[in-house]
Amino acid sequence: MNETQVMPRERTFSWSDPALVAAHLGRRGGLDLLRAMIDGELPPPPVLHMIGMDRMEADEGRVVVYVTPQEFHYNPLGTVHGGVLATLLDTATGCAVHSVLPAGVGYTSLDLTTKFLRPVTVASAELRCEGVVVSRGRTTALAEARMTDGAGRLVAHAISSCLLFEAAAPTG
Repeated sequence: MNETQVMPRERTFSWSDPALVAAHLGRRGGLDLLRAMIDGELPPPPVLHMIGMDRMEADEGRVVVYVTPQEFHYNPLGTVHGGVLATLLDTATGCAVHSVLPAGVGYTSLDLTTKFLRPVTVASAELRCEGVVVSRGRTTALAEARMTDGAGRLVAHAISSCLLFEAAAPTG
C-alpha cells in the first residue's frame, strides 16, 4: 500500500427520536430536563451522539460538556475542525441558558462569536467546555463558554446571544 492509499475507517452511532425530549419542554424546567438527560432518564439530542460527547454536568446557569478529540473530528489539516469546536461552544452556551429557563420557555441561538486560540488534536486529550449565563432578560439571554484541553490550556472561547420564546404546549 502506498501513501496515497488509505485504510478506510468506520464509525456508526444510533440515537433516539428527538421529539421525545422536545415533548417535555412544556412540562419541565430547563435544568430538570438537562439533568434527566445526564441521568439517562431522557435521551440526549442526536448531535451529541454525532460529536461523541463523553459526559455533561449541569447546574443553574452553568453547563460543562466533555469531549475527547477523535480522528473523525479532523479537517484536512489534521486538526479538529472548527465547526466541531463551535458546536461544542454553542452546546455549552445554549444549555447554560436552558438551565435557567422555566417549563414552557424555549430558546434558540441568535449568534455565536467564536475565537479559536490554538489547534486541537487527539493529543490535546479530553476537552472541557464550560458555558455560563452572563445575563438574562425577558426575551434574550447572553452566555459565554471557555474550552480547555487536557492540560488546562484555553483553546477556544465564545459568546452567544439567545432568543427566549414560549414553547409549544405539549401534545398527548
